[in-house]
Amino acid sequence: MMLKPQGRVVMLSGATRGIGRALLERLLTAGCIVSAGVRDVSRLPAHPLLSVHRYDAAEVRGAAAWVGEVVAQHGRIDAVVNAAGINTRGTLLGNDDTPFEALWSVNTMGPMRVIRAAWPHLVASGTGRVVNIASLSGKRVRNDNLAYSMSKFAVMALTQEVRRLGQEDGIRASALCPGFVDTDMTAHVTKWPREKMSRPEDIALLAEVLLHLPNTASVAELLVNCRHEDML
Repeated sequence: MMLKPQGRVVMLSGATRGIGRALLERLLTAGCIVSAGVRDVSRLPAHPLLSVHRYDAAEVRGAAAWVGEVVAQHGRIDAVVNAAGINTRGTLLGNDDTPFEALWSVNTMGPMRVIRAAWPHLVASGTGRVVNIASLSGKRVRNDNLAYSMSKFAVMALTQEVRRLGQEDGIRASALCPGFVDTDMTAHVTKWPREKMSRPEDIALLAEVLLHLPNTASVAELLVNCRHEDML
């Protein structure tokens, strides 16, 4: 039996666009109480089940402040979805480490800090859930943007550790790994038609399912592709 979404408090980063925005709409429709952590709070509409907090994944103290606000307002945290991310380009043979540092800060350390700050509340829930929006780029390297792949490979490791540490306390974590999704993050992609890419709503539906599965149905990784790849 799936968990009933009504009344469950979900922290969601990256909710202003792409996959995060699509998931926000799904969760609100399902009856979840959503705390959206975003850099620009003016980009989200008012909704009785939605609270909006300023959160920047690159800020070291941002996660703890956000968690504190959520607990003060709602008294609990049942789930965390890390959907915020960037996709700057950094290559192995390039001479600039800046993209690597930026991607590590936002894509990897950001989710880790949110999970760490929310941990005692996820334990208290008994059915705590963590969904990290990773990428197929965290499973294999198929282009020269090593910086992005490294950040997403690390998210896979983060998810595995959450699963290990949280097992006895009812915390379940999943890495959702899409390929090309028709969002602004893939606006630069020309080798695959946009009309054949996965839709943000497709990925949001899968993330919602992961959040509402019972403790007895734990999904470590969910790989989603809009095209055939023989290794997957």
